[in-house]
Formats: sequence, structure tokens, C-alpha cells
Amino acid sequence: MKLTTVWLNGLWDRNPGLIQLLGLCPLLGVSNTIDKAIGLGLATLFVLVMSNASISLIRHLVDEAIRLPSFVLVISALTTSAELLMQAFHYPLYQSLGIFVPLIVTNCLILGRAESLARREPLLISTMDGLAQGLGFFFVLVSLGAIREWVSDIIILATLPAGAFIILGMLVALHQVIQKLLKRFRSNTKSDSKRRRVRTTGEIS
Repeated sequence: MKLTTVWLNGLWDRNPGLIQLLGLCPLLGVSNTIDKAIGLGLATLFVLVMSNASISLIRHLVDEAIRLPSFVLVISALTTSAELLMQAFHYPLYQSLGIFVPLIVTNCLILGRAESLARREPLLISTMDGLAQGLGFFFVLVSLGAIREWVSDIIILATLPAGAFIILGMLVALHQVIQKLLKRFRSNTKSDSKRRRVRTTGEIS
């Protein structure tokens, strides 16, 4: 797998928040302020990158019969590390996030990347995939938090999970519109290049 494909999938083409719709619980529950969104986004990014790297390193040592329990054990250890770091360096943020920090261990995005990619790919690809997917999730979470915090002064619904669901739906729709425009632009560019080639060589390849 190419690194460009890994980055495009994580940040745009298969963004975990906008396309795969993974991790909806923190997306809807924690994104009412930008501070909480950044805090949980960074914690999730840390766990995702480190779990992908760790699982890739031990992928040949783990028996198939205990694969999933081993992955969950690695993810839970890293989640506990992130929780302790947050308690040590930013305790008010840890208190405001509440149960959502330990719930990172159940985030299907993290276990999904471990199961689908990290256990099959080498260290570099697995680490870059974790970074790309984590940043993609982080950007969606922070965008949602910024929009909700800004709109909450005008629309009270934005402070509630229902408002987060509506705003997330709008972001998904915007992503789809941009994706269609990009596909149309790429197809037009390809057709133009074919026309130029025909005019130059007189042959259609």
C-alpha cells in the first residue's frame, strides 16, 4: 500500500468521521466545545497511532486464537496511559471529558484499524495509517466543536447531541458535494487530455 493512498484515505476519501461514520459517540457527545474536542481528539490520535505501531510490531508473535483479546489489551493499556497523562497535565479537561476518555478503548475506529490493517502491514505503513486516520477524525471532531460552540449562542439546539447530529449530517453532505465536484473535474481533465492526444497523434490510446 502506498503512503499517498494511506493519507488520502485517512484525511479525505475514507475519512473515519465523514465517510465511515466511526466514533459517533464522542463526535456527538463531546464536541460541544472546541477545548473538549481538541482534548479528546489528541487522546484518540495518540492511542490510534501507538496501537497501530504496537500491533504491527507484534503481529507475527500473536496467535490467531487470542488475536482480538491481545489487541484490546494493547489498546486499553494505551488508553490508560493517555488518561493518566491527561490527569497529570490537564486535570480540568480530564474532568470535563468524563467517561469519554476511558471509552476510547471501545472506539471501533481503533480496533477496526488494528484488525483491518495494522496486523497485516509493516510498521511504517501502520503508523502512517494511524496518523492519517487519527488526524482525519481529529479535524472532524474539532470542526464540529468549533461550529457548535460558535452557533450555540444563537441556536440552543447546537449544544445538544441532536444538534451535533444535524451539524454532522451537514458536514457529511458538504463532503459529498465536494467529492462529486472533484470527480467531475478529474473526468473533465482526463477527457481534455485525450482530445489533445488525438489531435497530436491522430490515434486514440
